[in-house]
Amino acid sequence: MRSRFSSSVPVEIPVPDQPVPIQHYLRQPQRLVKALVDPKRVDVLSPDCFRLKMRPLHFLTLTLQPTVDMRVWADAKGTVRLRSVGCEIRGVEYINQRFSLDLVGRLEPYTHNGKTTLYGKADLKVGVDMPPALWLTPKPIIDATGNTVLASVLHTVKQRLTRHLIADYRAWAGETQQDTSLSLPPNMSPNIQSS
Repeated sequence: MRSRFSSSVPVEIPVPDQPVPIQHYLRQPQRLVKALVDPKRVDVLSPDCFRLKMRPLHFLTLTLQPTVDMRVWADAKGTVRLRSVGCEIRGVEYINQRFSLDLVGRLEPYTHNGKTTLYGKADLKVGVDMPPALWLTPKPIIDATGNTVLASVLHTVKQRLTRHLIADYRAWAGETQQDTSLSLPPNMSPNIQSS
């Protein structure tokens, strides 16, 4: 029995003024991914591809642990895009062989009257053949449970993004500003001795 689930979540994050525009920060996929997901759950596969180990998900009588390979990239304007490029389900081999996941997301800075806001959206779709143990479960229950699980996953990612992205951006902007002042010629930075 094939089931399909989907969920979508919009994101709107006001950006505080910093000495370095957020567009520069957004062009660094590794920092962005670590703001999205606990860094202990991320493996870097390439400069723009990451393996995310998600927390175990509980679906009716099953416990599943998805591992998602994600490509994250940004254009010159700072618009970030992400797309899942692979997935593995740990815990139930039957489902792993009959599971598909499609995650697409976008985060875009928009400046109006000198104030910048990040707008974005994430869409998550899953298709899975249910194991025989769930074949007698009514389809409306399976559908409602699946959609609720996906909505919960996206809500958690949105909360983490909202909390951690701006904090990491502030820290990065401060470091970048400090690095810039350290690289000035000695005559422009009297308190710093040249080495």
